[in-house]
Amino acid sequence: MSLRRLVLLRHGETDHNASRRIQGHLDVELNGTGRDQARIAAPLMAAFVPERLLTSDLRRASETADEVAAACGLVAKPDPRLRETRLGDWEGLTHPQVEAGWPGGIARWRSDATWAPPGGESRVALAARALPVVVEVDAELADEPREHTLLCCAHGGLVAALTARLLRLPVASWPTLAGTGNCRWTVLERCDAGLDWRLAGYNVGLTVP
Repeated sequence: MSLRRLVLLRHGETDHNASRRIQGHLDVELNGTGRDQARIAAPLMAAFVPERLLTSDLRRASETADEVAAACGLVAKPDPRLRETRLGDWEGLTHPQVEAGWPGGIARWRSDATWAPPGGESRVALAARALPVVVEVDAELADEPREHTLLCCAHGGLVAALTARLLRLPVASWPTLAGTGNCRWTVLERCDAGLDWRLAGYNVGLTVP
């Protein structure tokens, strides 16, 4: 049980976040508020004393991870499997634009974790993409005598989907996990052998969501 704790940090704010424009796989950088949020979050992440730091390769996450890496004395390793949900035809659109083109689509997407936007992926598929990241780190640390903390800088949709998957929630219940705010974090702790986890904190942070 060498991987004892998993911390999932959402990236800081972008202009797309501020204007409620859907990002998905679009590679958007942090805005000034987001950079400030990352600087505030960095020493708080260092307090978890993580041994590994992974990040989505999208800039908004990797820029957040750079601040965390400096505070933790680590190098952030990018992994594209930690990218946000691929949202296909919706990427770059505002919520009203999506509603105009696909009436009821956002409500269905939020309420059904098995449903994917056109050209996109479902939350179930997203979790299946991200879960091996945790499994692989766990396997790498299997022979380590001490317990470790893994910190991942990622995205709101990924944090919710991966949390639901690790907690083994029924898929129908996944929508009960709300999205997390910018530069807020989720903590899962190991319960037992295998991938059995408990939720120690969700959407935690000092910044405004």
